[in-house]
Amino acid sequence: MDGNDTATARLTVAQAVVRFLANQWSERDGERQKLFAGCFGIFGHGNVAGLGQALLQNELADREERLRYVLARNEQAMVHTAVGYARQKDRLQTWACTASVGPGSTNMLTGAALATINRIPVLLLPSGTFATRASAPVLQELEVPYAADVTVNDAFRPLSRFFDRVSRPEQLASALLGAMRVLTDPVETGAVTIALPQDVQAEAFDFPAALFAERVWHVARPPAEAARIVAAADVIRSAKRPMVVAGGGVHYSGAESALAAFCEATGIPVGETQAGKGSLLHGHPQLVGAVGSTGTSAANSLARDADVVIGIGTRWSDFTTASRTAFQASGVRFVNVNVAGFDAGKHAGLSVVADAREALTALTTALEAYAVDPAYRERQRELWRSWDQDVEAAYHPPTEVTAKLAEGVLTQGEVLGVVNELSDPRDVVLCAAGSMPGDLHKLWRVRDRKAYHVEYGYSCMGYEVPASLGIRLADPTRDVFAMVGDGGYLMMPTELVTAVQERIKVVVVLVQNHGFHSIGSLSESLGSQRFGTSYRYRSEESGRLDGRLLPVDLAANARSLGAHVIEVHSRDELEAAVTEAKAAPADGGPVVIHVETDPLVGAPDSESWWDVPVSQVSELDSTRSAYAAYGKRKATQRPLVSPTQPGDPP
Repeated sequence: MDGNDTATARLTVAQAVVRFLANQWSERDGERQKLFAGCFGIFGHGNVAGLGQALLQNELADREERLRYVLARNEQAMVHTAVGYARQKDRLQTWACTASVGPGSTNMLTGAALATINRIPVLLLPSGTFATRASAPVLQELEVPYAADVTVNDAFRPLSRFFDRVSRPEQLASALLGAMRVLTDPVETGAVTIALPQDVQAEAFDFPAALFAERVWHVARPPAEAARIVAAADVIRSAKRPMVVAGGGVHYSGAESALAAFCEATGIPVGETQAGKGSLLHGHPQLVGAVGSTGTSAANSLARDADVVIGIGTRWSDFTTASRTAFQASGVRFVNVNVAGFDAGKHAGLSVVADAREALTALTTALEAYAVDPAYRERQRELWRSWDQDVEAAYHPPTEVTAKLAEGVLTQGEVLGVVNELSDPRDVVLCAAGSMPGDLHKLWRVRDRKAYHVEYGYSCMGYEVPASLGIRLADPTRDVFAMVGDGGYLMMPTELVTAVQERIKVVVVLVQNHGFHSIGSLSESLGSQRFGTSYRYRSEESGRLDGRLLPVDLAANARSLGAHVIEVHSRDELEAAVTEAKAAPADGGPVVIHVETDPLVGAPDSESWWDVPVSQVSELDSTRSAYAAYGKRKATQRPLVSPTQPGDPP
């Protein structure tokens, strides 16, 4: 390397990647942080001599720009861990993930889909087969007769917000800079993939030294156009029964205080999506809880009658709109505040393309002296009081419920209640799939802006354990409670080993109900009689999977992976277990609390709906009955196309 403007550094492509990533920073509101906390990986042929060697060299070098390496056990799981970390850091920091050629790399595909759907930044570095094709076809190479340049890594293209393949060292700089641009863009972010053929990873090149200088990427807060704020304020002023739906954009913008100020000034109630839960904290007078298919009776009652719905940072998923049945008022109008124009334009709403915090601050000023009628505020309070009583009954089931339970079995609502009441306000509850996301959305009382983490964009079974590691790495001052059913646990328990290796304390509450609670209930409601949703032997008499329950010991499994396991058989034992887990040392590794629940005892119902088609013809009475009920619900669906009014801006 020389000292002039043409200075170069002779490095392999992999060494250049590692040195570059270690010098990237993000900045927002004048505060900056390392963009990459480290790199997860599993080395095999394709990256062991490339990125593996580069990470080793980086770890042994006596320099500040180091990139921490953590050995994962499953490639999909490592992406989940990175996503959990990035979400906890409000998308301002993330991890890179590297995997070997072939199945190692394609194992990351599910993680890529999850990251992109949830708009969470993560950098994927899959290895690829030889760019030179010197010894093709090599082990694990996909041969496509019609296109010699297609590899399995092309499967990342539709799942990534940015994709590039570095076939020559000269291409690396543009690929890395393009990747950083997308990772730090609040609109475009998601999975970013740079495919690195194994021979190219090890190839040396004279890279410009300037590529490795410290680089800071600004994360923007786009303000709203003044005219759009005026137009939105005019629509809101016309409302008698307005309602806010707070989505994940509130959290990523850090707009919780701005939302509270807006609602306190106007009296407009707030319903929450899964990603937006915790936008207002439990006890706030305008909070009416979860909205939609897994919503509270309070939020859904107000949604049903709302004449103006103000979406803040939500992408309006089917669960949020209860498959377009939640908002039933004639002529209901939408005002959509979103940093992404794609989401702001949904339901033909009046779009305000802006950062949530900036837009809410401007709207609060524009709506000075506007407030809802006192009777509307009182209705909010009455509806919430009624729902809160239902939550209390779920947390502390009455005798008529508990008396019907088998010995040592609790209700799922009771389990959530114990964890909620005995955890600290700053502790994080985590879930992704099964019946618990819906129950948490309805029942969990959030007491801190970062204390609720449910992945419900992809609702990926197996997310919970690896993501809990990411959250704990992001903030070691918080305990993390990963709530996972037996079905989700069996999908991906392996990162417990990573937690043991890294001495990462996470608390996994493993709820054993011998099958798929959520899909079992859904199957029954759709006339499919819980078919194929229980973990049972195949019966010799019937030939079906309806025999005895399988003798699966998940507590023993978790113990064999190195976790400290606490088995509980009563509410008192569960309370003692949560207390013990809280007191466990911060560097003591994972704690697993194993508890059995009854899958037939559900959470309080808000009488909402989710559109899952039912067979139109059937030999089964149960299916015919379900289809009749489905038709009645289907008739209440609405297009949710916001009408225009005289004077509306185009």
